[in-house]
Amino acid sequence: MSKRCEWANCKPLIEYHDNEWGQPVHDDKILFEFLILEGAQAGLSWKTILMKRRGYKEAFKNFNISKVASFTETEVKRLMSNPDIIRNRLKIQSAILSAKIILSLQEEFGSFDKYIWNFIKSKPKVNKFKNLQEVPTATKESKSMSKDMKKRGFTFVGPIICYSFMQAVGMVNDHEVHCLKWKELQ
Repeated sequence: MSKRCEWANCKPLIEYHDNEWGQPVHDDKILFEFLILEGAQAGLSWKTILMKRRGYKEAFKNFNISKVASFTETEVKRLMSNPDIIRNRLKIQSAILSAKIILSLQEEFGSFDKYIWNFIKSKPKVNKFKNLQEVPTATKESKSMSKDMKKRGFTFVGPIICYSFMQAVGMVNDHEVHCLKWKELQ
């Protein structure tokens, strides 16, 4: 049996670990999805968010940035009554605000991808952690990303959320060195 990172310890986490986590993402729509999901996770477990991912996809129009940016208070009220997502007004409003800011970043940088990957100079950082306890919760890069994103108006983008986002979209390879995915993603 292949070894995995120790946090991948149940079916939804194993599937996510093996098929997505840490794989470099350069698609603005997928980057937007992970930004929303990471913000939604604040104070909750990733497993909880994964179980609601389909609901998020439907509620947020398949993570279509332009459509979400045009959401009004009517959509916020609709989302607040949707049991398939985390019904937190601030997190919902944050997702809508993020879509609007991403549209402006696309104009400024050509894509959200170019903006976000610039924090690591467009090359994934490969770490060599032996166990979960060695993995940091934030780094100088995630602190820099958080600071810049907050300055631009994003919310739910503290350094820890930014680092989780960086891990999810492959900006850093934080698979443990014994993990089947660590070498594959170098």
